Amino acid sequence: MVKAGLRALRIETPSWAFGNSGTRFKVFAQKGVPRDPYEKIADAAQVHRFTGAAPTVALHIPWDRVDSYGDLSHHAREHGVAIGAINSNVFQDDDYMLGSVTNPDPAVRRKALRHLLECVDIMDATGSDVLKLWFSDGTNYPGQDDIRDRQDRLAEALDAVYARLGEGQRLVLEYKLFEPAFYVTDVPDWGTAYAHCLRLGRKAQVVVDTGHHAPGTNIEFIVAFLLREGKLGGFDFNSRFYADDDLMVGAADPFQLFRIMYEVIRADGLDQDVAFMLDQCHNIEPKIPGQIRSVMNVQEATAKALLVDREALAAAQRAGDVLGANGVFMDAYNTDVRPLLAGFREESGLAPNPMAAYAASGYAERIVAERVGGHQAGWGA
Repeated sequence: MVKAGLRALRIETPSWAFGNSGTRFKVFAQKGVPRDPYEKIADAAQVHRFTGAAPTVALHIPWDRVDSYGDLSHHAREHGVAIGAINSNVFQDDDYMLGSVTNPDPAVRRKALRHLLECVDIMDATGSDVLKLWFSDGTNYPGQDDIRDRQDRLAEALDAVYARLGEGQRLVLEYKLFEPAFYVTDVPDWGTAYAHCLRLGRKAQVVVDTGHHAPGTNIEFIVAFLLREGKLGGFDFNSRFYADDDLMVGAADPFQLFRIMYEVIRADGLDQDVAFMLDQCHNIEPKIPGQIRSVMNVQEATAKALLVDREALAAAQRAGDVLGANGVFMDAYNTDVRPLLAGFREESGLAPNPMAAYAASGYAERIVAERVGGHQAGWGA
């Protein structure tokens, strides 16, 4: 059962994680960083090569805009991966200072909607079936804009995008508690995202970014609820310690990641259409190894969750055996699954230690030597 579950787990890497990235204060450049989307995909393919669990790459538009998306898709297939979710960007242009689809200016709203519809066109061209929407829209001061009007504008834009989706395509709506809107964020929580997606219909679902919650939020409850309702579209896996996000998944609280993955397994979520995406692009770790480690962290949490003795757990729960039930849960979490995963990888024709195998491959040294000149890709470009 554990190995079957691991074989079903597919983790999508984000193209932007392979470029230079950082905080609002500083972006630290690294040698060998990709200079275009083609080189980003080549690097993402290395993550799949050594983990066997990352077969798709998410694009971010316009950061990954190219002349021919058909050609980019062909390039991905040649490297053994495919294009995954298409991520929109309506937060960087100066026009979006007061919002994008909720901006009080109709001209700005039309511009933002054109971009969202362009992203659906790119889905058509690449074969992607997921459009990921995140809006930084909101206000900083009481009275700055009408809260209800902004929800109406958001709903109008979502209606237009939803109507454009083809059969087999879906949108997933991300939420974020705060930043850059410090008074009201227009999609601040899972309830707001869920309400909009419920109104839209079956092709609209919620994406849970594990770093986008207030301290102490029970994320696994949100996951369980959305799975029960058929409205969990995917994850953006990352970590945060105090606020914001973008650190490696499992870095801050691996026990939380285990609890989340248990709820996924409890609902047979590995066999459902849930997109397990990484969304991390911080500034000090090397890019490809950082993604490999993140995939391994998710695999470890998933393996432990698969080890939970669900029959024993259910029996203890029915008997009201509080400590017994918790003990079953903790026994699985405290199991060292690294030997299991090493054996699973060897059975799959992979090196037992992906980090060591990548380091020995020479790929990092090769791209440093080859990628000289040009303009390195980075956060926001």
